[in-house]
Amino acid sequence: MTRRRATILLHWSVLTLLVLTLAAGRQSALLNALFTASGLAMVSIGAVAGLLNGPGPRLEGALRRAHPWLSRAMYALLGLTALSTLALLMGLSLPGPGNRDLMVTLLAAAALHGIFHLWRHTALGDGALRRMTPRALHGML
Repeated sequence: MTRRRATILLHWSVLTLLVLTLAAGRQSALLNALFTASGLAMVSIGAVAGLLNGPGPRLEGALRRAHPWLSRAMYALLGLTALSTLALLMGLSLPGPGNRDLMVTLLAAAALHGIFHLWRHTALGDGALRRMTPRALHGML
């Protein structure tokens, strides 16, 4: 499996598992474990091989300069949330915000991330959604 395919698979798995884990709460150790594994795998790929994103040629100004830092912040938040979930599975807790608070924050950040890429795809026409959607869905974009 290529790095791109692994990142796409993990990207959508993390989102799906985040929503399901928030819905199920602490009752589902399996969902928490799957979210943790997916989140840490995605962060690991990004840390070892680099991120697969870029601002695109049409993004300009402050958003272009902020883009790489916002991407790193998303990965950091995902990593922290996954580690917090792992600690929860082990009966521990990390200092700082609780696991559920981190998950809700990650979901809110993911929603803003999605809105930003919808805007890029439609207003700038730079194909931002094609980067992370499976090829089977490209005809709908």
